[in-house]
Amino acid sequence: MSSEVKGEPGTVAVESAQQKKGSYVAKQSTQQPKLRIEDLGVTYVDRAGKTTEAVREVTLDIEDKPGCGEIIVFLGPSGCGKSTILKAVAGILPPTRGQVVVDGQPVVDVGRDRGMVFQTYTSFGWLTVRDNVEYGLRLQGIPKEQRRQQSDKYLKAVGLYDFADRYPKDLSGGMKQRVAIARTLINKPKLVLMDEPFGALDPQTRWGMQSLLLDISREEDNTILFVTHDVSEAVYLADTIYVLAPRPTHILHRVDVPFFATRDVGLKSSTEFRNVEKKLLDLIYAPAT
Repeated sequence: MSSEVKGEPGTVAVESAQQKKGSYVAKQSTQQPKLRIEDLGVTYVDRAGKTTEAVREVTLDIEDKPGCGEIIVFLGPSGCGKSTILKAVAGILPPTRGQVVVDGQPVVDVGRDRGMVFQTYTSFGWLTVRDNVEYGLRLQGIPKEQRRQQSDKYLKAVGLYDFADRYPKDLSGGMKQRVAIARTLINKPKLVLMDEPFGALDPQTRWGMQSLLLDISREEDNTILFVTHDVSEAVYLADTIYVLAPRPTHILHRVDVPFFATRDVGLKSSTEFRNVEKKLLDLIYAPAT
């Protein structure tokens, strides 16, 4: 693989799926999956007419697993096209070729069945924390009392109940991202899309946010698509990891992360965790055949 690939010690899967010429070969389910990405390609055209191929022939299925919170991680170098895939799933960016299907319905636009958390903080500065979290419900016409009940639940879940009447300017970076997570989850999307949401945070805050996300995914029964270039973050969070190539990105490997009985900061220094990291790093840096 290209020397552009970067990663920190910290992610890997035990078994990688079937490979062909250095790339993953998808096995599509005969049953309707929760998410199907089929032959996805995205090419950008700038104002001068110059084209840049960002995504090439990405195909994968994510099964519907009721009662089982699941985190799928897209892992690859910065600028490889990970975020482009996420935007196509969100309906923000129309694909050049192929399609995205959620619960049997082709994605043609944004929708409440998909919620996205960006790397940059996206709270409305003139609204309180509570009003930011309730924003989507208010647009749906949900009565104030019901909005309050729901926002109480999610503010408590992300540890911001005592800050409900504060404004974003009064919050730290980690707290702002918790607002974004609560604002996304309160709308109960089928898919939660997270585009390097912890990338700008200091290591201690980042670890705390990762643990929070694991708790939420289990309690809320969410399917989360999470983009990162941090190997350690990927292995800590993921049930399944898709290793992506440099631009134009395509899937090199699918890896299934082993079950860890407990996931806490101490896990990251364990031999078991480090072994998984090494296996994944070997896949990332192995030359394509």
